[in-house]
Amino acid sequence: MVPSARFPTFLQTLILVILCVALLSGCASLDYYGQSIRGQASLLLKAQPINELLADPAIDRQIKAKLHRVLKLRRFASEVLALPDNESYTRYVDLHRSYVVWNVFAAPALSVVPREWCFPVVGCVAYRGYFAEADARTFAASLAGQGLDVFVGGVTAYSTLGWFDDPMLNTIINRPEAELAGLIFHELAHQVVYVSGDSAFNESFATSVELEGARRWFERLGLPQQSRDYRYKKAIEQELIDLIMDYRGRLEVAYRGEATDKEKLIEKKKLIAELKTDYKKMRKYKKTQSAYDGWFAQDLNNAHIASIGTYHQFVKGFERLLADNGGELPAFYAAVRKLSKKPAAERHAALTVD
Repeated sequence: MVPSARFPTFLQTLILVILCVALLSGCASLDYYGQSIRGQASLLLKAQPINELLADPAIDRQIKAKLHRVLKLRRFASEVLALPDNESYTRYVDLHRSYVVWNVFAAPALSVVPREWCFPVVGCVAYRGYFAEADARTFAASLAGQGLDVFVGGVTAYSTLGWFDDPMLNTIINRPEAELAGLIFHELAHQVVYVSGDSAFNESFATSVELEGARRWFERLGLPQQSRDYRYKKAIEQELIDLIMDYRGRLEVAYRGEATDKEKLIEKKKLIAELKTDYKKMRKYKKTQSAYDGWFAQDLNNAHIASIGTYHQFVKGFERLLADNGGELPAFYAAVRKLSKKPAAERHAALTVD
């Protein structure tokens, strides 16, 4: 397989930039950037054009059907949703594992404020990603040794924000059609607008494109109920996020209090147990599955809580902005780009819906 023409030159440039940054940051950073480069390069080099796989008689028919669906969604994304027309999701990689990367989150034992790491391009984020689970676990163990709460979470997909042509992965290709469509639209939206250091803005924008894209996709197929079901599932997940954020606030109050550290740790355990109880009560009346079911099944700590952000808080604001632009996606994207250049407080205020 021959990689895309722009890959070698760009990768060489990226490697030089990252190595320079890493050398200025010390050996630990050099090791981290090294595994990032190797992991990303390996992923891209293994990617095969989907059109070639569809023509290969040795490829399983079920896989071919799924790959054919991916290409249909990809064309729809560019032709109907005006999302970037590039080679993202036109190649396929079977990683022979369930996750593409593992993110490590950390927070103090008596705080839900996450530890942050800062990187070129993407800015500061509340996690470090590893292409090998063993590396993620080793790093998490080193943080735990410092007395921090830690959480290692597997990730099935991520966006390189247009720096590379992101391939379709085996970790996501088996998702139901609505989820697969939503993911493709969501990740391509990150290539349209991305504001360094503003996860709430970025994720809310991408989610609004995801929901609108799914609605238009299923309307074209004459299956509007599937779109409504998908939006309902996303709404349930938002309820669960809201529940977590409510308890995050309660934990913050407890940690700021005047009790002793021992008493705060007891209150921490009590509040996390109550969070799980309230989750079970909520899920009892929500029959659909949720991506957070597995999360709640874990032994939760501050790092778990800190990993959940109010990433969807501006979705309604973006949907209003889309309506203000007559539902025309190119005009909507232009308005979002203009808004993205304003100070954070100003753009957040413009997107806040009472």
